[in-house]
Amino acid sequence: MSVGMERTLTWRDLNRALLARQALIARVPDDPATVLERMAGLQAQYAPSMYIGLWTRIEGFERESLTRLLEAREVVQATILRATIHLVSRADFWPFLIGIRDARRDWYHRVDRGNIGPAELSAAAAGLRELLLQRPVRRAEIDQLYGAGVRGGIGMYLDMVRVPPSGTWARRRADLFGLAEDWVGAPDVTVEAGRELLVRRYLGGFGPAHRAEIADWAGLSVTDIAEVLSTMELRRFRDERGRELVDLPDQPLPDPQTPAPVRFLPTYDATLLVHARRTLILPEEHRTKVFHTRMPQSIGTFLVDGQVAGTWTVSKAGVVSWEPFETLPASVRRQVDAEAGALTEFHSTS
Repeated sequence: MSVGMERTLTWRDLNRALLARQALIARVPDDPATVLERMAGLQAQYAPSMYIGLWTRIEGFERESLTRLLEAREVVQATILRATIHLVSRADFWPFLIGIRDARRDWYHRVDRGNIGPAELSAAAAGLRELLLQRPVRRAEIDQLYGAGVRGGIGMYLDMVRVPPSGTWARRRADLFGLAEDWVGAPDVTVEAGRELLVRRYLGGFGPAHRAEIADWAGLSVTDIAEVLSTMELRRFRDERGRELVDLPDQPLPDPQTPAPVRFLPTYDATLLVHARRTLILPEEHRTKVFHTRMPQSIGTFLVDGQVAGTWTVSKAGVVSWEPFETLPASVRRQVDAEAGALTEFHSTS
């Protein structure tokens, strides 16, 4: 069900909608689990990135608050969307995973080109499950037992989470695995319900969006997404290219002239990925400066007026330095310096 087609949205309309939904116009006072649900989770290939991603969005965020939530199992770190480590709320973990599990498994076998078959991976997963019922297991031990090649596919047949203290600010390598059903309880969700929540979370965090962009983010087919959308109440718009965009009825569409403060983003922040290209938060002329094309690497960035304007790094001493892509006015440089100083303080907090 949907209402009729509404107005055409400019790139700036979409940019401000993204910033508002990602808590990048104003920091919010909410707890991390709530914010993760609002923004559709966080990519977490590099553990400090998820701390910085929440710091830039949550008022008064403290590093230990996230570590405590990981230990309390209220938020979960696991390989989920696009076979990439994500941080999600406990409530979202199973719906996300069940919603994409079959598609992710099919994707793995296409990429693997039949080198390791389902029977071999199922057998390895069954053996590893017995071990995980006893204790968490490190990645190196899985490699020793089954080989690194098999380890990459076991997760397609066995639902696992990354267990703290690994994958935290203090121990950044997320290489300790636990059994998901033991860590957060057994799943109680259908594929259909999981996929609907995925779509709702994406639109809540990144919308309005074209259905292909939702599919790209979730790792599902456009047909899968279209089936979900056909059951939902939606608003419909056009972008400047004439494509149909869909959105949830209750989501904000701020004035496109809404001021956007300087914000520092961590590596691999999902707002910069291709599924959010329509918002021009990352100008195309700067994309290769942020994402290296030959190796899957990223770098920290900062926003000025809602767009990436430069990069930042942090020294071993925890001091943040930044480099603009172009010359910035003195007033803007002062704002960037102030935010860099706050991020330096965040790094230095014991």
